[in-house]
Amino acid sequence: MKPLRWLGSALLITCLSTTAAFAEEVTLTVHHFLSPKSNAHTKMIQAWTDKVAKESNGKLKFELFPAMAMGGKPSELYGQVRDGTADIVWTLLGYTPGVFPRSEVYELPLVHTGSAAATTIALNATMDMLADDFKDVKVLFLHANDGNVIHSATKPVRTFEDAKGMKLRTPSRTGSWVIEGMGAEAVGLPVPELPEAMSKGAIDGALTTLEIVPALKLQELDKYVTELPDGDRFGTAIFMFTMNKDSYNNLSDDLKKIIDDNSGMKVAVEIGKMWEEFEKTGDEALASAKVERIVLSADEAAKFKAANEKVVARWIEESKTKGFDGAALVEKARAAIAEAAK
Repeated sequence: MKPLRWLGSALLITCLSTTAAFAEEVTLTVHHFLSPKSNAHTKMIQAWTDKVAKESNGKLKFELFPAMAMGGKPSELYGQVRDGTADIVWTLLGYTPGVFPRSEVYELPLVHTGSAAATTIALNATMDMLADDFKDVKVLFLHANDGNVIHSATKPVRTFEDAKGMKLRTPSRTGSWVIEGMGAEAVGLPVPELPEAMSKGAIDGALTTLEIVPALKLQELDKYVTELPDGDRFGTAIFMFTMNKDSYNNLSDDLKKIIDDNSGMKVAVEIGKMWEEFEKTGDEALASAKVERIVLSADEAAKFKAANEKVVARWIEESKTKGFDGAALVEKARAAIAEAAK
């Protein structure tokens, strides 16, 4: 009987081991607001999930839901990942105004200086000073795009005065301040709704990126695009790729390590460079459609800069009511971007 008992024990151990290995397979949902043809989906999110799945030998699997396919509005994505409706989301911080007050520092004009790579590296390098914004989620990484230019379907903006009275879509709360500083009217709406609003004449244009042009077919709506000289921008938008805390904590240690090895500073340089490259598709689409590109003169750019200095001052002043030192954050963010740019 002893050999039989040994055989039974061996079979039991084998079964338990097999069950444990099988149970370790986890499928995570990934939800975001852009189309499955967008750069963000095909070149960043899909690539990230494929890499993580491969490194886990298939133990981590992902179901991707672009274009709000799991339901809700873009402004609800943060709540979905916080509450566990989705395991992972990619979203714009500006869609939930006031929730990420410290991180707004990197959106500001005259802080962000036109480089997605530099700002993305700086964001992830300074997570300690932003940590209070993300206590309810597990941040995989933060990133920026190259920044905002003025898209117009109605009239050219060649001078500071030309912007007065225009209705422009804003990407964020601080973006609204930039638009208001121009004497224009800020209109808040998720970027997927931008083409319809422009085509119907509900707005004149938008403060948004060049990268998004092909995904939204803005080259068919834009007549003019106005930019600052030397690659500078009218601020930027900050995005987060973030995970539900319980979804992360319930993973085995080895699967957590694979997630961690593909998060934060370990991917910041790659993600930042990726978003620099994405601009080229927007440049090409605008050129093909013969959209007029306007680069402001130094004198006109100085007028916008003066207005943007007031935006930064306003943000610093407001921070005093929110329990943190905005002036110190501006200084640290600028220093981090300058260091990253090296």
